[in-house]
Amino acid sequence: MNKFAFLVAALLFAGTDAALASGGADLRMEPAPVNRLDVASLQRGARNFTNYCLNCHSAKFMRYQRLTGLGIDASMVQDNLMFATSKIGDPMIAAMTPADAKAFFGVVPPDLSVEAHVRGSDWLYNYFLGFYRDDKSVSGWNNLVFPNVAMPHVAWQLQGAGRLVETEYEDHEKAIAAVIAVKGLAKLEPAKGGKWIVQTIEQDPDAPGTLTPVQYQLWVADLVNYLDFMAEPDKNKRISLGIIVLIYLGVLFAFAYALKRSYWKDLH
Repeated sequence: MNKFAFLVAALLFAGTDAALASGGADLRMEPAPVNRLDVASLQRGARNFTNYCLNCHSAKFMRYQRLTGLGIDASMVQDNLMFATSKIGDPMIAAMTPADAKAFFGVVPPDLSVEAHVRGSDWLYNYFLGFYRDDKSVSGWNNLVFPNVAMPHVAWQLQGAGRLVETEYEDHEKAIAAVIAVKGLAKLEPAKGGKWIVQTIEQDPDAPGTLTPVQYQLWVADLVNYLDFMAEPDKNKRISLGIIVLIYLGVLFAFAYALKRSYWKDLH
């Protein structure tokens, strides 16, 4: 093996090792395809959040009025995205009371204002892809990213029901190779007798969703994109300003370089 091929193999191995370590040493997650500057995606994500998350989860550090900064008219916000209040200046408070939530789920759902900072976009993206049917759990659902989670799969009608698939391997390297070969979320766990189990999720053909897998992934990406925006709304302004500054510096460099060539042309 020449030096170049060895370097490529080393980089691929390092990338694989990092993927397996993300979110836990045994979990391989897909990168979240989010773009904070995609306003259309953020608008769809705000719609997804208010319709599917805000029933149980609050976002007390985010006010409805902030949504107008995404190009959503104030009247549209009031008519289509506000269910627990009539004042656009109010924070996003869950429709369900904490007492009722604890009675239903056994725990109060966390506030999601800065959840993207706490968990990260990749974790959130794979979390929404990681639900599967589990008759042993109280809610009837479990999650590959967050085992024994109290939250049910609120978007299961969109995605459909998934089921857990476990494949046993006697060799650790073969198990890792199987995880790498999987296109999507995969988990590697040790088993008895020095064996290893690779866990994946497949679609239950008897319980399809109203969206195709690709459409559901886009739906989740929009939601996670909005959660990332909500955690730090002013970051978009900084990114836009940074792009303008870089363009300005690029133009300034072009003029400076042209001036330099003009000054030194007689010496070359």
